[in-house]
Amino acid sequence: MKFRYNLNDRPSFGAMFLYGLQWLMICIPVVLTSTFVAPEGQTLFFTQKLFALMGATMIINALWGHRLPLVAGPAAVLLMGVLAASQQGSCSEAIYPSIALGGVIVATLAATGLMRRVQSIFTPRIVVAIVVLIAFTMAKPIVGMIFSDKEHQMLAMLFALVAVIAMAMANNLLRGVWKSMVVIVAMIVGSLFYYCMTEFPEQFVSDSVAPQLFISGVKFDAGVVIAFIFCYIALFINQIGSVQSLGEFVGADGMERRQSRGMIVQGAMNIMAGALGVIGPVDYSLSPGVVASSQCASRYTIIPAAAMMIILAFIPDAVALLLTIPQPVMGVVLLYLMCTQVAAGLHLTHSTSATTTFKDGLVLAIPIMFTIVLSFAPQSAMATIPSLLRPIVGNGFVMGIIIILLLEHLFLKEKKQ
Repeated sequence: MKFRYNLNDRPSFGAMFLYGLQWLMICIPVVLTSTFVAPEGQTLFFTQKLFALMGATMIINALWGHRLPLVAGPAAVLLMGVLAASQQGSCSEAIYPSIALGGVIVATLAATGLMRRVQSIFTPRIVVAIVVLIAFTMAKPIVGMIFSDKEHQMLAMLFALVAVIAMAMANNLLRGVWKSMVVIVAMIVGSLFYYCMTEFPEQFVSDSVAPQLFISGVKFDAGVVIAFIFCYIALFINQIGSVQSLGEFVGADGMERRQSRGMIVQGAMNIMAGALGVIGPVDYSLSPGVVASSQCASRYTIIPAAAMMIILAFIPDAVALLLTIPQPVMGVVLLYLMCTQVAAGLHLTHSTSATTTFKDGLVLAIPIMFTIVLSFAPQSAMATIPSLLRPIVGNGFVMGIIIILLLEHLFLKEKKQ
């Protein structure tokens, strides 16, 4: 594909600003859809830290890491890990040090060259399963967000149905830069519609607890650590896929070195995320579509967007305004994003021939169904599980990965011809 600006080109100031604004409109909803796991009374400062961390990650990666125009956002798989651990009674002092430890592992694998050996474990079926499991594990928090307004649940249900279909139609019909603006436009229009049907908020979101830059303490919990190690398996695959897909699309050279340096950056920034008490970053795979629609592959255009995110982090009133988006609207946007996640998994199944027999389908179906069952299992059932195992067994996504690994490499292993 021929681009207006190639990977290492530097557009004019005006072009840089406009392309950066386009990237910013994509980065904002990526951050906002992760704020529902913020500690009680700390949503505003939690969001500010997320904006600053994601902006810093993109700048470092564009200039030194993989040197590609990739959007970094809170990793959905870590989001699920935090949510599951919190529901099982784990505290922030146990959760976020586990995120930092995961960052250490990722950076070490990349820096020592062990990344190539670990990659061989992940067959196409395992990769497909992980992509799909993320979406199914998010189903429970999405349901909670959509129906969070007890007085308008019927409105929320109808809004979800219409909005998701409308976003899918817009994604199919729109071209160019507008295609990449579907989510942010849906947030704005959806918020206005929802508040017109209910009532507008009287005040912005504000913290009721004193802001705290770093976590207050460290508590070691073996179950939480093990659960997050499995979450980082998924983050590892996601990161490799995002860099590889965009690198091939823009014709970047030295992909092995780009992968390694990008993984080191992500590991380091996940360590920082753990220290700050927020969700660690990962590169999002939506970037090739944005590059194709704008015909601009310059890595430098991501820097203005990242800089604006960091500036935004230091303007609490602006962040508070963004946080007035209703929970049902945020839940619907997450629902749409998870629909695209499942679609990506199904497309990957076809393109990699991951399922060609009934047995192949069963290898995928079993972990998916277990993930759904465990995600919606009652807390009374989870309370009977020993505390050491609860963060692992109580996390549907982690159990799904464990099951697919066992089925693929042990119980239903392919027979060598």
